[in-house]
Amino acid sequence: MTSYPNKVKDNATFRPSSLRLMDQVIEVLRYHHYGKRTEQAYIRWIKNYIYFHHKQHPKEMGKTEIEAYLSHLAVEKNVAASTQNQAFNALIFLYKQVLDLPVSENIAAIRSKKPVRLPVVLSQNEVINLLQYMSSESALMARIMYGGGFRLMELLRLRVQDVDFANGYITIRSGKGDKDRTTLLAASVCEDLQAHLQSVREIFTQDAANGHANVWLPHALAKKYPSAPKSWEWQYLFPSKSLSQDPESGETRRHHVNESGLQKAIRAAKLKAGINKRVTSHTLRHSFATHLLESGTNIRVVQKLLGHADVKTTEIYTHVLQQNLGAVVSPLDNLKAS
Repeated sequence: MTSYPNKVKDNATFRPSSLRLMDQVIEVLRYHHYGKRTEQAYIRWIKNYIYFHHKQHPKEMGKTEIEAYLSHLAVEKNVAASTQNQAFNALIFLYKQVLDLPVSENIAAIRSKKPVRLPVVLSQNEVINLLQYMSSESALMARIMYGGGFRLMELLRLRVQDVDFANGYITIRSGKGDKDRTTLLAASVCEDLQAHLQSVREIFTQDAANGHANVWLPHALAKKYPSAPKSWEWQYLFPSKSLSQDPESGETRRHHVNESGLQKAIRAAKLKAGINKRVTSHTLRHSFATHLLESGTNIRVVQKLLGHADVKTTEIYTHVLQQNLGAVVSPLDNLKAS
C-alpha cells in the first residue's frame, strides 16, 4: 500500500506513478476520499472508455477520443444526461487527477437530452396504505425516510449519534456532494425508534462480548479516533443481521443493512396496497417534499431539508402539487345533456 504524505499543499495532487493505470485510479480516488459508489462508477466508465478505443492508453488519446466516446453514449447507448455527465466527470478525473494531463475546456460531444419528467408522488392516503403493509424494521425505515426526505443510502448510513431526540432532528453526514445537513425526525416515530435502538444495543453488547464490536469509519477517523469503531455512538442505526469481512482491511465488522431489503419491502407493500404507480424508496422522498409544499412550507426550507444545491431542483415539486386541483372542475363535468 502506498504511504501518503501527512499534509498536502494547496492545489497539490497525489499521483502514484509506479502503479498500473487502474491501480493508480483507485489510489487517487481513495486519497481524495471519494465515496465507494463513486469509485465504482468512475472505474467502470474509465474502463469502458479504454475498451471503446480498443485498449489504447489514455495518454495516447485526448479531446477527439473523449468526444467520440461521449457522443457514442448519447447516440448509440441513449443514456440519460446525468449518466453522460458522470462518464464525462470520470474522464476529467482520469486526465487531471491521475495522469496530470490537460483536458480541453471545449469538449463538443453530442449531449444527451435531459427530458423533464415529473416525479411520482403518493397521496397521503397512499402513504398510509403503503406503510400499513410493511412490517417491523422496514416500516420504521420507511417512516423515517418519508418523515425526513431521506435518500436511501443516507438512511442506511445513519449512526446512533446522528439522531437527536431532544431537538427533533437527524443529522445526515456526507450526503450527496459530501455535504452534511439536518432534517426532520417525526415525533410520531420516536417511541418506535427508541425501542429499535434498545434491540440494536443488545446486538452491540453481544458483539462487544465476542470481540466483534467494530464498525467502519469514514476517511481517516479510525486512525484519529482508534476507539471510535468500538463505541456505541458510532454504530449503524440499522445494522446488518450478520457480521461480515471488510474486503479492504479484512476486519470482521457489522455493516449496515443491505439496501435491497427495504427496496423489496416497499415493492411488496405497494402490490398489497393496490397502488397503481411505480413506487420506489425515492418515491417517499418525492412525497415528503410535495406534501410539505402543499402544507405551505417555504420552498427554501424544503430545499435545505432535501439538501438541494439549487432551488430549481426543488421547484420540480411545484409542478405536481395537488392542493389546487380539487377546486378545478373538468369541462366534461360541466357538460349538460341537451
